[in-house]
Amino acid sequence: MRLQTIFGLIIATAALSACGQNRGAAPNPDLLYTDSTRTEERELNDPNRSTIWDVFNTANAEQITNVNRYLWAASLDVLNFLPVQEVDPFTGVIVTGYGTPPGGGRQYRATVHISDPALAARSLSVSLQTSGGNPVSAATTRAVEDAILSRARQLRIADNKL
Repeated sequence: MRLQTIFGLIIATAALSACGQNRGAAPNPDLLYTDSTRTEERELNDPNRSTIWDVFNTANAEQITNVNRYLWAASLDVLNFLPVQEVDPFTGVIVTGYGTPPGGGRQYRATVHISDPALAARSLSVSLQTSGGNPVSAATTRAVEDAILSRARQLRIADNKL
């Protein structure tokens, strides 16, 4: 039994060593770049490369959200008459379906993008569209953005964070 185990280990070691590359051999000129480094070495030293083992890297397991919570809540509050189709709090995108505002006769659809954690106008981007697929006037879009920013400031003041 012991002889069979030793023989099996020798075969496994030989098979494993046969899988390795001969690093002592002269490099193939087709695999060299102009700075005479091998493609394999260049790929291994590339800081942007990723492998299957990056999935198990828990150092970057948490994703930091760069979305202002007051703008997020204010956007949902101001556009509450529109049915929400998609939300992604990690990228700050809210996509709504078509809906009619109170007191209005035309249907609108909105896409909101919150791109910055700051409570500022530059952090908010609103795109409105009519049911015919036409974009809405800049004044209407600006009025919706102003309403969202005003509501976000109200939420922040109510939260006693000012």
